[in-house]
Amino acid sequence: MRYSPKEMLAKLVSFNTESWRSNLELIHFCRDYLAAHGVESTIVPSPDGEKANLYATVGPQAAGGIVLSGHTDVVPVEGQDWSSDPWTLTERDGKLYGRGSCDMKGFDAIALALVPEMLEAGLKRPFHIALSYDEEVGCIGAAIMIDAMAAAGLKPSAVIVGEPSMMQVVTGHKGGTRMKTTVRGHAVHSSRVDIGVPAVMVAGKLIAWHDDVMQENKAKVQPGIAFEPPYSTLHVGVVEGGTAVNITAEHCTFSHEVRVMPGDDADYVARYRAKIAELEAPMKAIAPETGITMEITSQTPPLAPEKEGAAETLSRRVTGDNASHVVAYGTEGGLFQAAGWSTVVCGPGDIAQAHQPDEFLTVAQLDAGTAFVRALIAELAR
Repeated sequence: MRYSPKEMLAKLVSFNTESWRSNLELIHFCRDYLAAHGVESTIVPSPDGEKANLYATVGPQAAGGIVLSGHTDVVPVEGQDWSSDPWTLTERDGKLYGRGSCDMKGFDAIALALVPEMLEAGLKRPFHIALSYDEEVGCIGAAIMIDAMAAAGLKPSAVIVGEPSMMQVVTGHKGGTRMKTTVRGHAVHSSRVDIGVPAVMVAGKLIAWHDDVMQENKAKVQPGIAFEPPYSTLHVGVVEGGTAVNITAEHCTFSHEVRVMPGDDADYVARYRAKIAELEAPMKAIAPETGITMEITSQTPPLAPEKEGAAETLSRRVTGDNASHVVAYGTEGGLFQAAGWSTVVCGPGDIAQAHQPDEFLTVAQLDAGTAFVRALIAELAR
């Protein structure tokens, strides 16, 4: 069966692939769709088997092809006020509404819908369609998938990550490290806080450290940096702890992140571990069972501009975009680049729509993305 990009987008949006859910139903649909066109897929499951990546080669088994990379998970809709069903693609006034329509099932839909055209074009070099899970929680699936692709001997000349960039060629973005810290305190009545170890107050010092370091980075900004903001950022997003106002908290846990500029070689994790050690010593002097543990939950490297990079050269030639673009958000692009593959970000849609209620992709951007991939088909058929 053939789908137009809009029809394929409607199909992909219909699968609820919020990051806390399985994406297997969507992955199996993609596998079966590709198989119906004679294209074999490789499934790369998550360690628990609840989710999976998929990659497939369309065209000859040859070096020098192009990876079209996209993620299949979307952020949750809970608590958001939608005007229409987020799992039913709805067109209004030239906009296609649905969760993931912009971020980033629009690009996925284009890549899949144009498979028949790829097969009919007489490709001299292949496309590799790469669909990952859990991008929204730290590019977890992509890391496993890229390892599998490299182990299979794939040697593409360019990787296009189709995150929403309004079809501008993005050559740089920040990297990210996500962490979870747990403070184990010693509970006593708050009137004797001097002999207790209040986990929440200790956590507060660690949380304040994040802002202190970020302000240091902000103060050192040099002119001419295109990123917004033009420095590495540190942020704490979730805090949980304590039982009552008159008890020194026995536990406090918080989730936090660092988003690092390309070229920033500061070891924030090492600095943070040093801060932990500084605070732990007086805690243990009061109660030896207390302490602080930190685990890294995900790490994604930054994407750095490449000198005469093949992906950038190709994408600029096809799009006509010769300006320099960087973005603050992260993608799996840094992982592909770290694997030694030339990479850019270029896809349909406006990142401002991502994660929002009534998320949408304009028909014009879907058409622009379709024209872009069709131009890439022509490139690989030469």
